[in-house]
Amino acid sequence: MQAYRSDPWTALGDPTRKAIFERLVERPLAVGELAGELPVSRPAVSQHLKVLKDAGLVSDRSVGTRRIYAIAPDGLAALRADLDRFWARTLAAYKAVVEQPTEEKDR
Repeated sequence: MQAYRSDPWTALGDPTRKAIFERLVERPLAVGELAGELPVSRPAVSQHLKVLKDAGLVSDRSVGTRRIYAIAPDGLAALRADLDRFWARTLAAYKAVVEQPTEEKDR
């Protein structure tokens, strides 16, 4: 049975979560390091990381007493696949419009 995952696009819709995600793209960080770079508390950062983790966008590992968070490659690949699919559909729709005979366009 697969665990429930929240939607990654919805998770990134929050500006603070997006900022956390962008920082983790640069390098893995601990909660305290993230909180030091953002105008939110450590508990708030932890809650945002939980949402990102539930969406499959970040992973974590223990290093001593700290948890280090990093971008989850599979989650990032899923976002990329979505964008590629959207782009392919957009290009196909554009091609269909451009290739229509002129008289059909004028109707």
